[in-house]
Amino acid sequence: MSKQQTLKSKSDERVFDAIVYAIAAVIMIIVLYPLVYVVSASFSDPSKVLSGDVWLLPKGISLDAYTSIMDNDKIWRGYLNSIIYTVVGTVINILMTLLAAYPLSRPDLPGRNGFMVLITLTMFFGGGLIPTYLLVKDLGMVNTMWALIIPGAIATYNLIVMRTYFQTSIPWELQEAAHMDGCSNWRLLLSIILPLSKPIIAVMVLFYAVGHWNSFFPALIYLQNEELHPLQLVLREILMISQSAFEGGSIGLEKQILLAETIKFAVIIISSLPVLIMYPFVQKHFVKGVMIGSIKG
Repeated sequence: MSKQQTLKSKSDERVFDAIVYAIAAVIMIIVLYPLVYVVSASFSDPSKVLSGDVWLLPKGISLDAYTSIMDNDKIWRGYLNSIIYTVVGTVINILMTLLAAYPLSRPDLPGRNGFMVLITLTMFFGGGLIPTYLLVKDLGMVNTMWALIIPGAIATYNLIVMRTYFQTSIPWELQEAAHMDGCSNWRLLLSIILPLSKPIIAVMVLFYAVGHWNSFFPALIYLQNEELHPLQLVLREILMISQSAFEGGSIGLEKQILLAETIKFAVIIISSLPVLIMYPFVQKHFVKGVMIGSIKG
């Protein structure tokens, strides 16, 4: 290749890189602006938020929204409920998905392709809301946390991703060698499979935990007791009827309605913190898990 061609190639690369960076910068601004606005609005004067004066930086710094949240038992009870549902639900999800995905990944399992067909069908066909509710009711799970956990104990997509990981990332020869050395199936799973499956387990923890944390519709259907409501359901109530969610305060109705506007943003920030804290620790595994399911699954 001549010197002139080399210079032209490098020039084309720089132009291409500049275009990619410009597009990435625009996408980043589009994604970050709503987050910046929510944070700014939560720290701003409610009247300035309603008047549209807040569009990037806070105006009239105020901590009244966060103070109201700290004094509201309903929000903290919902926060505690969401933590319990997320932790317990994620543990059950990981356990059930692992126990289903590993056998389905083994080539010596009779009829595994038939099982996978039946499992995959559940991604396209379901019983519907009313039959599901009747089943949950007959099992005595209405108004209990199990109504939010047991019906979704295994997500079909996550099961396929984990099964694919076992098939492609853990050599079958290694498992055969362990069996020849006298290793039982349970010992193989606990001592060999699990230590080699930390990346996919981290991805599944993120998938399931975020799903539980953001979920509100099952709680809306199955939980009539307000003591059991998760944070997202409390947030929904604040967004819809915010003035009634904070009744009994000493402030006037007009100021209370204004304050409710910034309270909505403050609750969004507080409810997002656990996911924002957890995500950086599993981010490097996140893309790998998605690629396994989308390309090889």
